[in-house]
Amino acid sequence: MNRNKKIVASAAIVIAIVSVIISINQTNTTLRNLFCAPCIEGSNNNLEGSKIIQVTGALGPESIAFDPNGDGPYTGVADGRILKWQGDELGWTEFAVTTSQRKECVRPFAPDIEHICGRPLGIRFDKKTGDLYIADAYLGFQVVGPEGGLATQLVTEAASQPLRFTNDLDIDEHKGVIYFTDSSTGFQRRQFMSSILSGDKTGRLLKYEKTTKEVTILLQGLAFANGVALSRDRTFILIAETSNCRILRFWLHGPNSGKQDVFAELPGFPDNVRSNSNGEFWVALHAKKGLFGKLILLNSWLGKTLLKLPLSFRQLHSLLVGGKPHATAIKLSEKGEVLEVLEDCEGKTLSFISEVEEKDGQLWMGSVLMPFIGIYNRFRN
Repeated sequence: MNRNKKIVASAAIVIAIVSVIISINQTNTTLRNLFCAPCIEGSNNNLEGSKIIQVTGALGPESIAFDPNGDGPYTGVADGRILKWQGDELGWTEFAVTTSQRKECVRPFAPDIEHICGRPLGIRFDKKTGDLYIADAYLGFQVVGPEGGLATQLVTEAASQPLRFTNDLDIDEHKGVIYFTDSSTGFQRRQFMSSILSGDKTGRLLKYEKTTKEVTILLQGLAFANGVALSRDRTFILIAETSNCRILRFWLHGPNSGKQDVFAELPGFPDNVRSNSNGEFWVALHAKKGLFGKLILLNSWLGKTLLKLPLSFRQLHSLLVGGKPHATAIKLSEKGEVLEVLEDCEGKTLSFISEVEEKDGQLWMGSVLMPFIGIYNRFRN
């Protein structure tokens, strides 16, 4: 009984503090800085010098991919379309959609009808065929041909359980195998804050065989399974476990085949993971952990309590990320060592990045919340 009283008292105190912070978080700079995450020691605050390409009439270019000819990039946005960048003159053009039911899909951001319009998240091209594979958060795992158009559904369930939050993928073109994540079996994309705050651990890593169309569950019980990336030698695959702020490694071949371990612990919430031509990995952090983010991850009851309060998505998100928009990209070696950290600590140009795609000395960065893509030129900075 005493223990329960302590929990109730602690919860009351926390709720009171949260209420105060929410009311003044945007006006009191000193208090705001107390709760936001500081710049990472040794990082370069160069991302604020990035170039911006607006995604006109759209929002949330989550993932970035270039086709086998090097054209693009292509990106999926919040209204369910996949767009192709045609250069400064032509801008963005529609390349594909994940459903034909698009009569109502006219707003750039409409969470209430995402399940109708679709929400393409991770995208990857098969370099051999030119097909574009798509992880649509609501409509499952899909593919569209090199000419674009309406995508075809490939997988909507695994082990008799629907894909509730399809998130990202990577392709082993040598074996004809595609690995993809289902972030949660209990929450959909528009409920991602609830998934994190509740301590949900129902995420899965799955494998799709192109020839047999067989789907196998490789890992389950993950805390918000997110981005995936194959190693250069294809012996292991990385999975971003967002709610636990870490990258897991699942061994596909070799003496550790079928086993998993922690590849890297991170100072924030990882989104997509992408390898570069050197076999290194770029990890985009949605945000670093602020003070409340750390408390929430250590005490699941606190997150669940916050979900019961009359707080908006914006307020909950602000608490989790420390109240201040910012951008962080981390490059890891093939062994999980931190090689480089790039930031926009004040969010002057970039914030809440979802992916970092390295191409020809440039870093192309998407964001699930912003209406633009960022380009950081590594040779000029």
